[in-house]
Amino acid sequence: MQGCKPSSTPFLKDISSLYKEDNHLDDPQSYRRLIGKLLYLTNTRPDLCFTINLLSQFMQFPTNSHYQAIQHVLRYIKSSPSERLFFAADSSKHLKAFSDSDWATCPNTRRSTTGFCIFLGSSLISWKSKKQRTVSRSSTEAEYRALAATVCEIQMAPLSITRPSN
Repeated sequence: MQGCKPSSTPFLKDISSLYKEDNHLDDPQSYRRLIGKLLYLTNTRPDLCFTINLLSQFMQFPTNSHYQAIQHVLRYIKSSPSERLFFAADSSKHLKAFSDSDWATCPNTRRSTTGFCIFLGSSLISWKSKKQRTVSRSSTEAEYRALAATVCEIQMAPLSITRPSN
């Protein structure tokens, strides 16, 4: 990977390529090891959460296209080594949250993926990318479920964060 061309995005443009028939890897253990290392890296690199979440769903029978997607992630990491979490001391104490869903992405289960991030001032304090438990009948329902997951996470935030009273 030393001489590889860096990538500006963590994922390929076409997600559907992951679900096409392809040759299985001769050594699936190398794919699993890379996924494990990248999962660990998501503890400090929330920009990788969605991509690694998606790629980890193919750990049992990874194919060449899955391995190429992992190589793309590694090229992205190479292009952004300074990306990290940063907690500013002079940041405000306002809580901000953003949520989104990717409606019915999985062609096998038609389940959506929820993603959210929560900021305390300008510092990211919580994030998640996870497949929803149920199939949403519309994109609005998927978005609502993502918002509900975000609100639950905010409610579980440490009590030291003062919440505005109504």
